[in-house]
Amino acid sequence: MAEWTWETLESQCKNCTACGLAATRHNVVFGVGNPRAEVLFIGEGPGENEDLQGEPFVGRGGQLLDKMLASVGLSRQKNIYIANIVKCRPPRNRDPQPEEQEACINWLKAQTALIRPKIIVCLGRIAACRLITPDFKVTRQHGEFFLKNGVWMMGTLHPAALLRNPSQKPDGFADFLALRDKIGEVCDSTELYYPE
Repeated sequence: MAEWTWETLESQCKNCTACGLAATRHNVVFGVGNPRAEVLFIGEGPGENEDLQGEPFVGRGGQLLDKMLASVGLSRQKNIYIANIVKCRPPRNRDPQPEEQEACINWLKAQTALIRPKIIVCLGRIAACRLITPDFKVTRQHGEFFLKNGVWMMGTLHPAALLRNPSQKPDGFADFLALRDKIGEVCDSTELYYPE
């Protein structure tokens, strides 16, 4: 996969039938953003809106994510990339099963190899458990940074969880402030954009 171009990778991924999720999807949700970003956000998998539109985080959770990104100068159009552990929607938005994650993870690994991010932010428990450590406790360890293979990794509360539990929004926002500080420490080319 190392010699793949971004375009080839996307086109191959969109034709994937490696697991049962391919049978029920409308769209493969490959990802969105700047493929040269220093900051990569990774969620667990697409929901209904994402499956229909072919873009990650476009429902209510995505709107909240965009607001939180904007508050620290980040934008899916400009200076980050957003992807998921699995690229197809699990039925009824259930958690992606281990075998589905296993069938799909090489797409994410190839994306990560091409992007070469300095920071990876795991949105929610499933992404953090898969990528940081299997026993990651998102309610306790959110906002902490871990250095793995030369990349800084942080788990944070999933936007959908913040919508279900609005009292956790300040914690989620604090994680984004910590992320902004870390970008200032380790990223060379990430310009922050604040709306006028």
